[in-house]
Amino acid sequence: MTPLSDLWRTNRWFFSGMVQFLLFGAVLLLLMETGAFVWFFSRHRSMGLDLLFVNGTKLGEPIGFLLAVLVLLFIRFRHAIALPFLGLSVSVISYLSKSFFAHDRPFAYFEKLGIAGQLNLVEGIKVHSGATSFPSGHTMAGFALFAFMAFCAPNKKTTGALCFILALIVGLSRIYLTQHFFKDVYLGAFMGVVIAMFWYYLQYLPKMGWLDNGLKMPWRGTS
Repeated sequence: MTPLSDLWRTNRWFFSGMVQFLLFGAVLLLLMETGAFVWFFSRHRSMGLDLLFVNGTKLGEPIGFLLAVLVLLFIRFRHAIALPFLGLSVSVISYLSKSFFAHDRPFAYFEKLGIAGQLNLVEGIKVHSGATSFPSGHTMAGFALFAFMAFCAPNKKTTGALCFILALIVGLSRIYLTQHFFKDVYLGAFMGVVIAMFWYYLQYLPKMGWLDNGLKMPWRGTS
C-alpha cells in the first residue's frame, strides 16, 4: 500500500501540475475581476474549442466514471470498487456545498447586471442559472476521478501528466460553456483532489487479497 505520505513522491507529475494550477490560479483570483475568464472565452469561440470543451465536460459526468471503472478492473478490483463511492461522495459534497454558498451562476450574475445578453453562448448548450455555482461539481468530479486514476495507474509519469491535463480540460470547459466562474473551478479542483486522496487511502483498509487482483488482458496471453 502507498500511504498518503508517499502520494507526493509517487505521483509527482500529477501533483506538480496541481500545485502550479493552485498557485497560478490564486494569483489570477487576486488580480482578475469576477467573470473575466467567462468574458474572455465568450469573445474567443472557435469550432475546435467548442468540440474540445463540449465533449471534455462529459468526462466529469457518469460516463467518465463508467469508463474509468472498466479500466480499473484490469488494474485492481479494489480500485474499481472504490470509484463509485468516490463518485457518490462528490455528488453529496457538491450538493451540500452549493446549497451552503448559494452563489449565482455566471448567466444569473450577469443578468442581474443587465449584460447577460452580451454573452456569446455555445450553440446547443443549455446554460444553467440560479444560485448553484460555487463550487463547480463537474470540476470536483473531474479532478477527483483523474487524481484517483493517476494514483492507481502503474505508469506514474505518463499517466499522471495525462490525468492532470484531462482534469484541467473538465474544469476549463465549465468556464468556456458559461456554466461557472474561475473561482468555482478553483475550489472544485482542490476539493476533488482531497476526495480522491481520501478514497485512495480508504480503499486499502480491507485486507482481502483478491481485491489486489485484476482482470487479465486477453491480448497478453496466459503465460
